[in-house]
Parts: sequence; C-alpha cells; structure tokens
Amino acid sequence: MTRVAVVGGAGYIGGDLVRILLAHPEVDLVAVTSRSLAGRRVDGAHPNLRGLTDLTFTDPGRLGRCDVLFTAVPHRESMGQLGRFAALADLLIDLSGDFRLRDPAVYAAYYGVEHTAPGELAGFTPGLPELYRKELAGADRIAVPGCMATAAILALHPAAADGLLTGEVTVDARTGSSGSGVSAGPENLHAERSGAMRVFAPTGHRHEAEVAQATGLPTRMTATGVEAVRGVQVLCRVTLAEGVDERVLRAAYRRHYGEEPFVRVVAQKRGQYRYPEPKLLAGSNYCDVGFAVAPGSRHAVLIGALDNLVKGGGGGGVQSLNVRMGWPERTGLGFPGLHP
Repeated sequence: MTRVAVVGGAGYIGGDLVRILLAHPEVDLVAVTSRSLAGRRVDGAHPNLRGLTDLTFTDPGRLGRCDVLFTAVPHRESMGQLGRFAALADLLIDLSGDFRLRDPAVYAAYYGVEHTAPGELAGFTPGLPELYRKELAGADRIAVPGCMATAAILALHPAAADGLLTGEVTVDARTGSSGSGVSAGPENLHAERSGAMRVFAPTGHRHEAEVAQATGLPTRMTATGVEAVRGVQVLCRVTLAEGVDERVLRAAYRRHYGEEPFVRVVAQKRGQYRYPEPKLLAGSNYCDVGFAVAPGSRHAVLIGALDNLVKGGGGGGVQSLNVRMGWPERTGLGFPGLHP
C-alpha cells in the first residue's frame, strides 16, 4: 500500500480529500495534519466521516515521512515550506495556488506578493490529466489547478487546441460558498450570503491567469458568489473563427473528450438539464462541458461545471495521483453525483 498524508486536512478541500483517500483501495492514509486541531479526531471536523476512521489530527511539525504528500494549505504557505514538504515524500501534490503559474512575474501580479521560490515553478506539472496525462506519468511534483480555472480550461480546451476561436475570451464564473474556505470572513456569514449574488471579482481573478496559461487565449474573468454551497459553473463567451459552426465545434468536443473518464459533453437540444449543471455533480469528480452557438453568428458560449471541492480540488489531485502511479484513473473516484 502507498502511504499517503494530507497537510492541512481541517478545511473543506482537505476534508473531501480525506474522504476520497479513505475509500481508495491502493493507499493507506497515515496522517492528516492541523495546527489548531492537533490531537483531536478527524471525524470531529468532518462528521460525514464518522465510523470510517479513527485518525486524529497530527501537528504539522510532527509529520513523518510517507510516499505521497498532499498539501491543502492556504496560498503562500506551500512555497515557503517547499523544502520541508519535499523532504517528507517522494511525490508532492499541492492544492494551493503557489505553483500553478509558471511565470513568477505573473504570479506576483495576480497574488500581490513576490514568489519566494521562483526557480521551482517549472518543476511542477499541472494536475489536469485531460491536458497533461503524459507529463503526469513521470511527475514528482504536481500542482492542481484552481476550481474555476479547471472548469474554464476544460470548457475551452477543444476549441482552443483546434484553433476554432479568435479574439479574447470572457469567463463569467459562479461559485458556491465552500469555495471561500472554512475560515471565510464575515462577508460569508449566512445572513450576508443567503439570497445574494455577489460579484467579488469583477476583474483580474487569479484563475484568469491559469486559464490564459493553459489555453494560450487572451482571457478576462469575472467571479460571482451564489447561494449554493458546492459547485462551479463557468460561461466562456467566445468568437468562433471564420467557417466554424456548431457541427465543427461538437466534433472537436467529441474528439478530445470521447475517451476521457471524467469529462462529459452535455449540449442537448431539449430536456431540463441541457447544459452543464453543478447541482448534479456534487461529490463527484466529473466536469461536464457544453456549448451553445448563436444562430447565424460566430458568437458562442462554452460552458463548464464541476464540484469545486472534488474535480476542482481533492478529486483532481487523486486523479492525478492515479495517473502518476499507473493505477486505473477512476480508482477511488467512482461516485456519480446526486439527483435530485
């Protein structure tokens, strides 16, 4: 069995990661860390895990060596502790934003601080198997993309890779409250968030840079918080290249994603759920993508949806682990979501 530990397991992404790893047949989850909850039971912070584990949180300073280390810590913490994390495991999978961008100048522009380990950025492979499966097979350091970035990248990828788009992309992203994390501030109290549709990033959201980096497209992004707890949905407004119509677009999606285990093309002519809907994806590792083309024009909307804590977080990390270790990609990730 592969010995796995999670640093920062008290948060929402850490909790879902622990949930997935406990049921993974190839791994032995040996430790979950938390500074504030050290010595207390993991299922106290994550009550859905009652009866599934007797693990208690370990103080991060007392963590021993393992085979694989997941880091689900706040942004800016991973880069400061990279040397220590790397000494604890041969394979490091980071779920923070610290190693997602390759250019330190771009990182500084979007995160507001200088990167403290700029020379290490090129050593991380993006944890997005749909685009980087070959690279992940030999990677020892993996950086899982952000949740809204993952949805937008997967929605855009077939058209971008096939040269079907022209001009700038505008990404309109909506996210549930769990995306703010377990320690979110007063603006995310139920009394403030309930019933609201808050535009918290009208311009320059951090995931904008990830989308541009992965697709090669000039990108502008807006992010809005909605009343849902889980889920991300992105609407990517694009201009199709000359001669590209819905038939060409659909063929590109089928060609790129026909064999993908966790991407489904949802673009139907009728039905209640004709386009990607995050409600159906809660708890699952799927990203549904779709599209709509305005009749008689070159304007199109490319749509992506996922669970921000699974495919956009811990599940994406476990999928990358499966690819890296040569295990079947669906291992531990079979939950299909819920309806209703």
